[in-house]
Amino acid sequence: MTIDKSWTTCRRRNSDEFWNGLKAFIEIAKRHVNSDGVVRCLCRRCLNFQRHTPNIVEAHIHSYGFQTAYTKWVYHGEVDTPSPVVANVASTTDEMIDVLNDIIGETNTNDEDADVDEGTISVGGIGSDKDFGELFEEVETELYPGCTWLSSLNGLAKLLHMKVVNKWTNSSFNQLLEFLQFALPKENKIPASYYEAKKRLRKIGLGYQSIHVCKNDCCLFWKENDSKHNCPICGESRWVDKNTKGKKVAHKVLRYFPLTPRLKRLYGSRHTAKDMTWHYTGRSTEAGTMRHPVDGSAWKDFDTRYPEFAAEPRNIRLGLAADGFNPYGNMSRSYSMWSVILTTYNTPPWLCMKESSFMLTLLIPGPKSPGKDMDVFFRPLVDELKTLWVEGVQTRDAVTNTVFTMRAALLWTINDFTARSSLSRWSGQGYKACPTCNEDTPSCRVVGKTSYVGHRRFLSSDHRWRKSKLFDGKHEKRLPPRRLDTAAILNQLAHVPIRTPGKHPRFGGVKRKRDPRELNWTKRSIFFELEYWSSLELKHNLDVMHVEKNICESLLGTLLMNDKSKDTTSARVDLKEWGIRKELWLQEKDNKIFKPHPKYSFSTDDRRRFCQFIKGVKLPDGFGSNFKKKVTDNDTNITGLKSHDYHILMQRLLPKAEDQLIMILCKLELIFPPAFFDIMIHLVMHLPEEAILGGPVYMRWMYPFERYMKKLKNYVRNKAKPEGSIAEGYVADEALTFCSMYLQGVHTKFNRPNRNVDVVISKRQLSVFESQCRPTSASKIIFLELAVRKTADWFILYNCPEIQVYME
Repeated sequence: MTIDKSWTTCRRRNSDEFWNGLKAFIEIAKRHVNSDGVVRCLCRRCLNFQRHTPNIVEAHIHSYGFQTAYTKWVYHGEVDTPSPVVANVASTTDEMIDVLNDIIGETNTNDEDADVDEGTISVGGIGSDKDFGELFEEVETELYPGCTWLSSLNGLAKLLHMKVVNKWTNSSFNQLLEFLQFALPKENKIPASYYEAKKRLRKIGLGYQSIHVCKNDCCLFWKENDSKHNCPICGESRWVDKNTKGKKVAHKVLRYFPLTPRLKRLYGSRHTAKDMTWHYTGRSTEAGTMRHPVDGSAWKDFDTRYPEFAAEPRNIRLGLAADGFNPYGNMSRSYSMWSVILTTYNTPPWLCMKESSFMLTLLIPGPKSPGKDMDVFFRPLVDELKTLWVEGVQTRDAVTNTVFTMRAALLWTINDFTARSSLSRWSGQGYKACPTCNEDTPSCRVVGKTSYVGHRRFLSSDHRWRKSKLFDGKHEKRLPPRRLDTAAILNQLAHVPIRTPGKHPRFGGVKRKRDPRELNWTKRSIFFELEYWSSLELKHNLDVMHVEKNICESLLGTLLMNDKSKDTTSARVDLKEWGIRKELWLQEKDNKIFKPHPKYSFSTDDRRRFCQFIKGVKLPDGFGSNFKKKVTDNDTNITGLKSHDYHILMQRLLPKAEDQLIMILCKLELIFPPAFFDIMIHLVMHLPEEAILGGPVYMRWMYPFERYMKKLKNYVRNKAKPEGSIAEGYVADEALTFCSMYLQGVHTKFNRPNRNVDVVISKRQLSVFESQCRPTSASKIIFLELAVRKTADWFILYNCPEIQVYME
């Protein structure tokens, strides 16, 4: 039977010719449905990969058009006869079809249940139906006439990947595109410039929202305030120039990258969905194992409190990192922009902290830090988190090809101590600076600062040091501070007044007298709007990266007596006022005051020997900085260390003992002056407890996020608009990263070789002589001594399987 297919090329989908042909095709398709009543959909969106009911297939074809490359209707009743003609290979084997097919899975979660009359199926993952149609046109279009093995979209994705992986400049990439346009046939689809290439591929990305902000950080012009031209709190205009006749420009713009579509894409992609249940299928059952946050007590307590959430292993657990950075790098211009980054803890430990797992969610504009008004900028994210917790979202799982209701919960935040204060709203200054000890923080006032000493209270009640007066001239009778439960924290927050947000001048003036019951709370954090937040055992992590850096900086400064030393003149005055360590008191001689040299500081010779030791340390490639360049002042000082350098010194090169932390702090109080003990020294007390609650520290510190923020800085091309540059660069990179999981035959961030991949020496006759190393010079013949020769003989006898036959 001859089937009329002329209607498939008709451009007017509302014409009688198209409708009659479509109706006839649907009647044929109804006779070839499977046991579930569905048939392959051959619209330009589904490309015969998705199956739907005949009614939905009809709506899709009317909305998106017919897949013209499908000339033999073998899935819809036509007999497949041998033919020497091969249909457009690029459109059926192209890797980008898998990309678009997985995106279809994200957006078609409700199609089966929808009552489709007009064929208006929404496309949630991509900007618009028009964008979607253009992408499929590029998949079906050859890169140049006769190139049946590479589509326009595939070639574009691979070109951009080569640029990113090899770090080509924009100008060099533009020159390459010009050459390819000249070298390939005239009708090629090579983009004219990098800008055009990025614009075409970013249609696969998920985009972002630009939300205007009051110039005084009072509110967002969003939702109920979207149509207003003046701030409802301070009355300031929304616009820089409200009288302009052209397009108005807002004072501040918050870039918000919606979370829900990005979480749906994790399950929509066949490459990431399989890892999203690792925390359930791959977790260790062996007692004492600590390799992932799932092994921490905070995760287990959350599962106990919310069993319904825990029952679905595909529900997502999130971690949030936020910090400010200067997009201009080391330039003298002062600028503070904040990025809020989310990561998923469902995945294996080797993926959680990978750059490809990070999701930029908020880009808070500068040039000044939001400070006390941080909650204003977090409003869109918190509202979305509340929706994801209460209602969830229908999501298609690419592994099981089923639809489920995905929910999400925020487990904790990761910040340095200053940013932690902005998010938790517990001030990190004053006598009660410790957020864990709360109102019972061990502290006292010394000259010019607050000191956090008194760690003897953490010792057992019968310890002999409690009765010693060598520490501060007193006996220690206090018990350790108790950890507050949920009810106690909520009771404290009940006494904190609600303040009007914003930095308008009229909000300032006389400082308000604080109620003693407010303690160090500045306000109730917006995170408490999340139903589960108050019950979390670990809400805000103490960032080990910055704690380690500050402690090592103080320790090295005091030992080397440089400008970072805590052994100041004021510190010696403190010792006299406390009546301890008389040998270190300031002394007067010839009308001059001098400080006796303490035992805890190096002499000049000791400093030189220590610095020469550090200078001679050789580290593996990429392990750390070159310490040789950090030693200065005739080998007597160390300067210019970064956070990771301090990490190496504390963790690798200097002795450490974690099991006796309390004893170590008490011993340090016997040695160093009280001024040495700032809040960072005290916070070390709580790190072991947080490790038990949250799991391995490398999944809860700022190192990977700081490196990621360095990448965000590199997106800044327009120095006048750093936020816009970063937002556009992130969206383009997000689309490219998603495509790279599907590409074959090119190096991507997922399959590129390791940094130090070496040549493999050709296979020798015996396995013991094989090597993965590359010789540094030509080989030479040497004669072994008899003892060495015997050792080598025994090694071969024990380790060479080829000679076992002869030994037997």
